Amino acid sequence: MLKKNVGGLDRILRIVVGLALILGFFLNADASLRWLYLIGIIPLVTGLMSSCPLYSIFGINTCKMK
Repeated sequence: MLKKNVGGLDRILRIVVGLALILGFFLNADASLRWLYLIGIIPLVTGLMSSCPLYSIFGINTCKMK
């Protein structure tokens, strides 16, 4: 399993942005590049898992220290 490296505010923002983009996919049924809204799956999943592979690569950690 991936190490948790996404903190509270970062996690909430990822989930909100992800849900908003996925909602845009369903609300804009006649948009020409509608499939681009599905990129919202990435921030949604990383927010729900509290782990971001890119943060791991760059050594970023937004979790509070214990």
